[in-house]
Amino acid sequence: MAIDPTKRANGHGSSLKSMVSMLIGSKEPPMATQAAMGFFTDTSLCIGCKACEIACKQWNQLPASDPVWTGSSYDNTGQLSATTWRHVQFIEQIGPNIPLIQPGNTSPSISQSTALPFFNSDRWLMHSDVCKHCANAPCQEACPTGSIIRTEFDTVYVQQDICNGCGYCVIACPFGVIARDQDGDRTAHKCTLCYDRLKDGFEPACAKACPTDSIQFGEVEQLKAHARERLGILHERGVNEAQLYGADDNILEGGLNSFFLLLDKPEIYNLPQNPQRPSNNVVPASLWTILAAAVLGLCGIFLFKK
Repeated sequence: MAIDPTKRANGHGSSLKSMVSMLIGSKEPPMATQAAMGFFTDTSLCIGCKACEIACKQWNQLPASDPVWTGSSYDNTGQLSATTWRHVQFIEQIGPNIPLIQPGNTSPSISQSTALPFFNSDRWLMHSDVCKHCANAPCQEACPTGSIIRTEFDTVYVQQDICNGCGYCVIACPFGVIARDQDGDRTAHKCTLCYDRLKDGFEPACAKACPTDSIQFGEVEQLKAHARERLGILHERGVNEAQLYGADDNILEGGLNSFFLLLDKPEIYNLPQNPQRPSNNVVPASLWTILAAAVLGLCGIFLFKK
């Protein structure tokens, strides 16, 4: 019995398709587009309870680190790391240079020498630091394996099964967020913005645990509008040093999806005033390298002729 050429071709195509799918895997449909999600951290509401740190470690099953007494601060965490994705900074400002502003009065009413301990001008700045989930993430640009991706929520996510532990992302991050787990799998780790919780419609663990709503989660554009409103309220109350960090598009040519309201200059919180994208230096550095190679080549030719 003769075989229909059309059926033969279709059968051959089906076999080839199944073979390709078996070798490289079936291509999944693209994820549905979502609004960009992120954090707004209002440091004026932070009380330093570290509930966000603990909630982050519990949900993501991150090992606890041994507390260290630095002798200069109550901050025993120190910094963000591969196993600490939320870090509450304790920034002690002790001295007579900070004026005491009381409600309804714009000038200090109690002198430093006679002030009671709970009315003096000393203050602690609390700041819950986290990955900024940059709109143009330098870590993603530097990753050679494609392990750092953007999710459907426009967050920056590290795939540990693809990461080779090269550390390029660690160097590229201007905020010192991402780090390699030297005592574990030696791959890069950082905040995932609780991607597994977002997939099920839950807010991140740190925002859920925050008792003062210092950490607010939601759509980035809505958070930015709320942040500007909150900044205006603080300015009306005489807190003129309050400022937003990362809420505009100036930082890293696109802004941050995790931004902050600060009560002092960014440098006080160990945040760079003008973070740089290393990728912007590639073209100038390459041109200088080519120029240097050309000069050395001409010098070599000249000396060889002699």
